[in-house]
Amino acid sequence: MLRCRASPWARLKLYWRQETIGEEHVAHIIVVGNEKGGAGKSTVSMHVATALARMGHKVGTLDLDLRQKTLARYMHNRNRFLQAEGLDLPTPSYHELPEIDQSSLKPGENVFDHRLSMAVAGLEPDVDFILIDCPGSHTRLSQVAHSLADTLFTPLNDSFVDFDLLAHVDNDGETITGPSVYAEMVWNARQLRAQAGLPPIDWIVVRNRLGAQNMVNKQKMETALTKLSRRIGFRLAPGFNERVIFRELFPRGLTLLDLRDIGVSQLNISNVAARQELRDLMKALNLPGVSVDF
Repeated sequence: MLRCRASPWARLKLYWRQETIGEEHVAHIIVVGNEKGGAGKSTVSMHVATALARMGHKVGTLDLDLRQKTLARYMHNRNRFLQAEGLDLPTPSYHELPEIDQSSLKPGENVFDHRLSMAVAGLEPDVDFILIDCPGSHTRLSQVAHSLADTLFTPLNDSFVDFDLLAHVDNDGETITGPSVYAEMVWNARQLRAQAGLPPIDWIVVRNRLGAQNMVNKQKMETALTKLSRRIGFRLAPGFNERVIFRELFPRGLTLLDLRDIGVSQLNISNVAARQELRDLMKALNLPGVSVDF
């Protein structure tokens, strides 16, 4: 039996969000997380946030990887490029976590809890969506962010190395022997929301870097993920194939949806396919009030 371990602050924060429903504007919180680097979290985060902005929604973003800050760098590159080129493209806003004076905390209070709390509370009245990009490791910030998620999506490379993030399998690659520590953390977050009387987290596992060929490993991954989705409660969605375009866009802070606005009149086959992957992902997320129209 898994045990729910969470700070009093996390419970308090969940109840605070519950009390504001129906009384004040409550943003939909999207958390992008897993505990393994290199799965494309920041690339997916930037494309989802920018797609929402381009569809007319107000989007605020937070980067909880306080060391690498890949999403923060992506946003900085975008703002710098747009300013240099004199362009005005729909862009999500980026916000740093506020600093907290340690001396102002009560005994037992965690400074990271308060930094995230203040960031979310500051954004919530002014945006429709808050997208939080978590680091590829277990941190206090990531743990609390998961408990605040209305939608959680977990990018996963199409490999049993990454599958181990969700569950452990036997040598045959098919028999699931138990959940992983990350799946336990999501379970704990779900328990917190249930205690607060909030809707359950909509957890979506996104298969990234799918191979073009119908290999045995790909088929086994699909079978194992489908079986696991029924067991621990997530939905499956297609992600992005491995494409050079994603690496090329980062220095300018651009996404696939910006290409025509910077003068690319004729998209190549790979770019068209990548746009379709993003369109399929946005539809699969099924976010409230979002009609995918690009």
